[in-house]
Amino acid sequence: MSADRFIPFRKQDIITMCQQEVADGQSANAFQQFCDILASVFHFQYHEQLEALKNDYAPFDPNADTKLLTPYSEKQRNEHQSRFAKNFAEVLNAANFEKVTEQDLQDALSEESLFKVRLEVEFDDFEQVVFYRRGESQKSETLSTFWGFRKQEIQFTNYDRVAVFITFKDQTYFERKQKTPLGYEPGSTIVKLFQNVPKADLEMLFPNSEVRMRKIDKAIIGASAAIGGAVVLVTKLGASFVLLAALFAFWLGWRSEEVEMTQQHFISLGIGLGVFGSFVFKEWSKFKNRKIKFMKALSDNLYFKNLDNNAGVFHTLIDAAEEEDFKEALLAYTFLLKNTDGLTAQALDKQIEQWFEQTHQCTLDFEISDALQKLEKLTLVTIQEQVYKAVSINEAKQILDSKWDNFFEYS
Repeated sequence: MSADRFIPFRKQDIITMCQQEVADGQSANAFQQFCDILASVFHFQYHEQLEALKNDYAPFDPNADTKLLTPYSEKQRNEHQSRFAKNFAEVLNAANFEKVTEQDLQDALSEESLFKVRLEVEFDDFEQVVFYRRGESQKSETLSTFWGFRKQEIQFTNYDRVAVFITFKDQTYFERKQKTPLGYEPGSTIVKLFQNVPKADLEMLFPNSEVRMRKIDKAIIGASAAIGGAVVLVTKLGASFVLLAALFAFWLGWRSEEVEMTQQHFISLGIGLGVFGSFVFKEWSKFKNRKIKFMKALSDNLYFKNLDNNAGVFHTLIDAAEEEDFKEALLAYTFLLKNTDGLTAQALDKQIEQWFEQTHQCTLDFEISDALQKLEKLTLVTIQEQVYKAVSINEAKQILDSKWDNFFEYS
């Protein structure tokens, strides 16, 4: 399993960690001021991106409670859809999410669910399906089988965060299939964010997934019903069926001896049929209840895994992307500040990754190119012969303060 790009520490913790690295040579107060204005600059930039996402998502938002000023044309909807998909992917990448491959999804559909539920997904209902994940780890869990008599420990891949982006087909498609969508609108786009999702259970995140009985569950219920039905037929209806068979044989001329059906015989037959009917209803109810139990297991699982939905996801992901950008830029700037002679990109990357591993027992794939690109854009570093050097704390604060003052320039 490859190292993750995600930095698994809070922004404030990274500030504290970096402050300790430069405490000897720099004023703690000046460093904190630098961190405050750097965070403010990133926050302003991501606020613009958040507004753009909200505007482009508006034509497809299934939870909108506002009125449209003017209806969107098909061309406008397509333009908004295209921009939204592009910007949403950029935000997820900035938040250090990885795209879940088609092979991963196929593996999830073929592997057995950890909570013993078989799901089926109608992929034809979707115009577009994209899954992203962040934080991959190997976990183990003990599962009980054979009514608790056998315990089995299994290893599985777990995703800490999973973002889902799905666009449904239009109304014409569902009308043609004579299918009524439940819980979603044709043509809408849903965005969801989940936590702690086993790779084998990715299919449960689809909005149209349906619970299906596993073969072993069908076999258990079928065997129970067959044995129970046979017992009821023999004990409650056996004598009545023998009498009826003799009666039919007499009517058809296969038997010469006349058979007499008394009132008692009819009462016994009626009671027997009633008992058999009750048994059939009981077995059918058992089948339905088992399916309901599986559906409850699915809904309970999703209830605790769901973090946010639709437009609310933007705020969570924008905040995550903003924090990741800030942490990457601050870490790169701090280690360049420590190394006054400067470092190449490769040397800086290696130093930060080793520092995380040795000092904080954390293995990660630091995004050095993104970090340096941000520092270059903010002019917080100088470059000479591929060696990067950080400007001083006071100069960095002045640069960022000037940038902040000039975000809005009106003539």
